[in-house]
Amino acid sequence: MQGKYALHLLYIDVWFRGKDWRQNRMQTEMTVIWLVLLVILIIIELATMGLTTIWFACGSLVAAVASGCGAPLYVQLILMVVVSVILLMFTRPVAMKHFNNDRAKTNVEAMIGRKAVVTGEINNIEGIGQVSVSGQLWTARSESDDMVIKKAEVVEILSVSGVKLIVRPVKGQTVVEL
Repeated sequence: MQGKYALHLLYIDVWFRGKDWRQNRMQTEMTVIWLVLLVILIIIELATMGLTTIWFACGSLVAAVASGCGAPLYVQLILMVVVSVILLMFTRPVAMKHFNNDRAKTNVEAMIGRKAVVTGEINNIEGIGQVSVSGQLWTARSESDDMVIKKAEVVEILSVSGVKLIVRPVKGQTVVEL
């Protein structure tokens, strides 16, 4: 009776493991490797919040599922790379817009688009020019070399180049007295 019981256990074991138990073992190991990679990438994403490694974590999840379904290693690798790149290219820009909405502009970024008053004529050829922004004096240059901006004109800040503001005049606006 015991021999018959052992034979049944052997049949059950072969049925669960399949014909090639080594292949099933490798499949299980690859699934575990993909899941460990998934956890590592999520931890990196939580530490950096750069919205980059999360997409590779998604690719690892897809590869783990493929491994669990018995896909060969090359299919798992292709799936991981393709899914990660597609997610990175198409969903990261959208996600960045939503996650960075409440980010406040700081320092120099906050200057762009603001208005300033010219306190010293701006002439790129002579290398002179100065503006006042919120009571602070900045060296300024016009957006084109052939443009001269007179004192007391109102200008818009287009960009910051080193410690110089790049500006253009706001049409029809001047300050009465400086």
